[in-house]
Amino acid sequence: MLKKIIFICVILALFTKCFVLNKYNKSDRQLSEHYKNMSTKPAYRSVPFLKRTIHYAVISRNDTLPLLVFVHGAPGAWYGYMNLMDDTLLQKKYKMISVDRLGYGKSDYGKAELSTEMQASSIESIIEKENTSHKKIILFGRSYGAPITALMAIEHPQNIDKLFMISPVIDPAKEKFYWFSKAGKWKVVQWLLPEMLNVATAEKYAHQSEMKMMLPKWKNLSVPTTVITGEKDRIADPANFAFAQKCLTNCDTTMIKLKNAGHLITYEKPELMRNLLLQVQPEKISKNISVR
Repeated sequence: MLKKIIFICVILALFTKCFVLNKYNKSDRQLSEHYKNMSTKPAYRSVPFLKRTIHYAVISRNDTLPLLVFVHGAPGAWYGYMNLMDDTLLQKKYKMISVDRLGYGKSDYGKAELSTEMQASSIESIIEKENTSHKKIILFGRSYGAPITALMAIEHPQNIDKLFMISPVIDPAKEKFYWFSKAGKWKVVQWLLPEMLNVATAEKYAHQSEMKMMLPKWKNLSVPTTVITGEKDRIADPANFAFAQKCLTNCDTTMIKLKNAGHLITYEKPELMRNLLLQVQPEKISKNISVR
């Protein structure tokens, strides 16, 4: 029986590797091809953080514009927000940065950083360099990136204009594990998988304890916050939405639940994301959303 389980997990790992590399991993050549005929292209930069390096992409038509910072989940890379970074209306309103979180992309790829505090601090080092307008910034975090951006807003509210948490995974009591989750820790499976998935697995097993440490901090979140989840999200437990409603008590909060949407809302509903960032009132965007 054990041999059968191992065989299934190995086959699943090989399939996952092919799927992830084809769907979610973009090479420098692919990115160059994507931007070949575009007038506005990203600049790629990095900053030192402790003994590591954090890499990010910047799209800026004017450095006097307010800063919008995108933070991905697990796994991910800066180009997970490429559809929003490429949006010409957003380019007119913001200087945009999308980060390779520590352990992903070109930010010490494969070396997991399990501390939410360290992830947040590394991104703050980018903001210190790039916020040339000295205006309050917008933070936009998806999935595991949501609590990282929330922690930044909690610790530096004077610098933050708004916080967006998309498909947030923040309730420590509702961290989802699947029948194959433990297999991701087996050495033979890790050897077969892309490093980004191994980093994501390491984060997953640390995430619950990290969110427990954040529990007393939510009451200190004071900046205007929008929380968006999909009713058909199969990755982030719907209880995370209720958790946010219960814990975000000291800030101006907009809670949006989307019909016919899953976990990857920024891909599924890019126009909604753009309109919210352009500060269109959610009630005026679509009748297919529930605003609380």
